[in-house]
Amino acid sequence: MYLAYSLLLTLGLLVLIPHFLFQALAHGKYIAGLRQRLGSLPSVASTDRPIIWLHCVSVGESQAARPLVERLRNEFPHYALVVSTITLTGQKLARDVFGAHADNIFYFPFDWRWSVRRALKRVNPAAVLIMETELWPNFLHECQCQQIPVVLVNGRISRQSFRRYRLVRFFLRRVLSCLSLAVMQSEGDSERIQSLGMPTERVVTAGNLKFDTGPVPYTNELTREIGDRFNLQCGIPLILAASTHAPEEKILLESFQQLRKTRPVRLMLAPRHPERFQEVAALLQNSGLTWARRTSVPKPEDQFVDVVLLDTIGELPATFSLATVVFVGGSIVDKGGHNVLEPAVAGACIITGAYTHNFAAIVDLLNESAAIVQLPVFDIHSVTPELTEVLGELLADPERRSKLASRAKALVDSNHGVADRTISFIAPLLDKKLQRGSRKDSLLATNTP
Repeated sequence: MYLAYSLLLTLGLLVLIPHFLFQALAHGKYIAGLRQRLGSLPSVASTDRPIIWLHCVSVGESQAARPLVERLRNEFPHYALVVSTITLTGQKLARDVFGAHADNIFYFPFDWRWSVRRALKRVNPAAVLIMETELWPNFLHECQCQQIPVVLVNGRISRQSFRRYRLVRFFLRRVLSCLSLAVMQSEGDSERIQSLGMPTERVVTAGNLKFDTGPVPYTNELTREIGDRFNLQCGIPLILAASTHAPEEKILLESFQQLRKTRPVRLMLAPRHPERFQEVAALLQNSGLTWARRTSVPKPEDQFVDVVLLDTIGELPATFSLATVVFVGGSIVDKGGHNVLEPAVAGACIITGAYTHNFAAIVDLLNESAAIVQLPVFDIHSVTPELTEVLGELLADPERRSKLASRAKALVDSNHGVADRTISFIAPLLDKKLQRGSRKDSLLATNTP
């Protein structure tokens, strides 16, 4: 079965080579850290400390892992910590977020047995922590063969993903058996992973780590900088469209132009994927609105533009407190929605579309507390009038906005402690591994790719 998986993985990569080449040449994706992705990780240095390998896919997982990393460093200072990511944006953010905590940061290897073995030999981890649901079969199988405990942390399996996973449940059962422990976000996630074959005695529920993330350390200074440059605290309402996908920017611009006919209002667009920054810039260029890019050279007229394009990585959390209303993207189009907790932590009034299965449990809690506005399912081609109406109502009703924001913040505050619970679940595995003796010749060299 693993051989068949490896063959399918290889075939898939061969078919997608033209796409990878285009993305590499056009946006610099995939080519970065290619040697590391093939298992050739940075130079090896000796250490007497055992190593925890934390894997985060991209930006969202890296942000969610912050409270966990802080507690790992406090509770297990005798362990070294290395962090891997898959995406270029995740790699950049991981270096910013974990630079002071991690002993090394690198790219996760392609899931071929030879590249995985090569990477494990270089890192030689005492334990592996995998954020959310990165179930790479060959990697997990090799860890099991080498008796390396692997813990799924902040695990989640959405209802939509569950339907897909059930199609390969016969294989996934073997993959899940390689996990030492699954620390899941909700009871629903725990039930779904058990239905897929994870042994019940290895499944626990701790909550969502994103409840513990809190404000990003540099947020206040960055918030002031962005707010001053674009004069976002001038009293004119600001709609922040966060983590958007095509064609959400087009829909929001149409709605924004309708709103401008009856009231002063400004808009900030923060596309989810950096490779789309230029696409959204072209959309703005043809909109007839005045606009400015965050990455452009500051100009006096930046203070008066209609739209700001936040074409940066990692700065979005600093802008939530500047917004009058935050729309969380990936929810009008069927992408599953993005993190609604970051704006909740900032005390923002939040609106989202119908497609939120990536954060189903959290959105359900927010809805139960009347702490979010969620649009029902609409045809994407006819959603603009409804979005315009809802945004208009929120902009005209500061009392309602305040209540929504305060309820969301209260919900976050009442759910703190997830990182502590997670540590309590994984601590026995780490203590047990430490008692057996640390591994040597481990990856603790420079933080350069």
